[in-house]
Amino acid sequence: MRLVVLFCVGLSVAGWTVPRSADAALAPDSAPPGATVTITGKGFGQFKSTQENRVLFNQVPALVQRWEPELVSVKVPFRAVSGPVEITKGKKKIQVGTFTVLKPTIQGVTPAEVEPGAVVQIAGAYFGNTAGSKDPNTMFGVNDVLVSGVPARVRKWRDDKIDVEIPANAGSGDVVVRLASSDPLPDGSCCAPVEYTVSNATRLNILPSIKVDPLHGPAGTKVVLFGKGFGANKKPDDAVLIAGRPATVAQWTDGTIVVHVPLNAVSGPLVLKLGQVERTMGQFTVEVPKATGLSPASAPIGSLLRITGEHFGFYSESGATPYAFADFNKGENGVEIGGVPAIIYRWHDDKIDVWVPYSAKSGPVVVRRGAVVPKADGSCCLERGLVSTEAGTFTLVAPKVEAVSPVTAGLDEIVTITGSGFGSFIKTTEATQPGLNEGGHDFMPIKMGEDVARSEVLFSGVAGMVLSWTDTEIKVRVPRRNVFGFGKRETFMTDASTGPLLVRRGSWDLMPDGLCCTAKRWVTVEAGQFTIQSKGLPDPGYFGNPDPNRD
Repeated sequence: MRLVVLFCVGLSVAGWTVPRSADAALAPDSAPPGATVTITGKGFGQFKSTQENRVLFNQVPALVQRWEPELVSVKVPFRAVSGPVEITKGKKKIQVGTFTVLKPTIQGVTPAEVEPGAVVQIAGAYFGNTAGSKDPNTMFGVNDVLVSGVPARVRKWRDDKIDVEIPANAGSGDVVVRLASSDPLPDGSCCAPVEYTVSNATRLNILPSIKVDPLHGPAGTKVVLFGKGFGANKKPDDAVLIAGRPATVAQWTDGTIVVHVPLNAVSGPLVLKLGQVERTMGQFTVEVPKATGLSPASAPIGSLLRITGEHFGFYSESGATPYAFADFNKGENGVEIGGVPAIIYRWHDDKIDVWVPYSAKSGPVVVRRGAVVPKADGSCCLERGLVSTEAGTFTLVAPKVEAVSPVTAGLDEIVTITGSGFGSFIKTTEATQPGLNEGGHDFMPIKMGEDVARSEVLFSGVAGMVLSWTDTEIKVRVPRRNVFGFGKRETFMTDASTGPLLVRRGSWDLMPDGLCCTAKRWVTVEAGQFTIQSKGLPDPGYFGNPDPNRD
């Protein structure tokens, strides 16, 4: 009897199943379909063929990935059921343990309500340690997560937690985890089509995506909500709230809402209210404009004045109405120089450039942002007002000529004018006025006015070519008196001519209705009489015997 027992433990003959080997082990001994299981032990022998060497999970064949005399790796088959695991090598069978088939289980999804593009975490069990290959066309497939039937992008995969990004085309619906598995073909070779073990379903509510731009700014800032489903028109209970206070509604369509930050706004949550349903879109920060610099601090009219700082917002945003001179303190965005509205050239969040107007006075430079307090229904307006920021003190100076050298010169000779208050030489002029540059973008011809320059030197009414221009010195060429049109001969003054030498600065004012601009006006300083000498002309024979090839 003792010999028989030993024989039964150590060997297998036809028709006999040997009990589990004491050295065999499964790792892990429980997992969902598609997981890799490693079997360790002895006596597995060498791999000969998929028909000769097989692993069965409760009689269901598994796909063999690796086979060595003491180690075998297989994938848990899709149709596996809990029970014994057996290795067959030809007619020899080795019981290697009992395996429990698990099913992926979702216990919760956080948060339960999100927008497309948001990341949610799926908590549960038996998801496996990895999603596997990133290529869905592999023979073994890829574990994945579906949101209302749409594959989600996996950010992180763990056995009990999965982080996924909600796809843009997903709608509200069920979230499921799918574990891919591929069984062997009947002959044991690879592979049958991939199949999926699917978890229980958990509901996820996908909110329509809404973009808010911006989420910060000073009073009057225009805030736009882009999305869908807002309704064709604003209903009485609809609103956009900033820290619980209604914003001024400028536009309301099904896909776009435009509001302005109210005058009395404070930082807090920005909430979209559609009827009785409220949705927080983010935290809005109300910023206070702050000026940190003013350059130059003194200059003549027509100069370009730069104010630096932060939180000035944007020029076209306020939610108020355009101002007039008489009503400036109740109106739109703008800059005052000594109480006179300046002409806005550029307005950015961190810097503002303005032209010093013709009527400017010395005094404080004040940046003003217009804003309103809306009525309870968001319409305009319960109150109008301004947020004022002082940027410094500006001193208006007038050009003053102290010396001219020489006071007589020939054509094209250089004349130096010294003094003070000349300001800087401005090349850009009428082409930068509102309406003209916009027309250029529309391919409309630009017609320049007669007075193009803002800073010029005139010799008896003819402009000289400026070579350099600083606040204290101007260098300019003596002009030629008469130049006919293009393609014509030039004729030159042949006798000395004496006339006034003028230094001029030009600028405009805003119109009484707040629009730009009045006709240009000039501050003119006479530097004295200047004589243009009849030298620097061509040889006399130039006119008598012109080049026949010269036009």
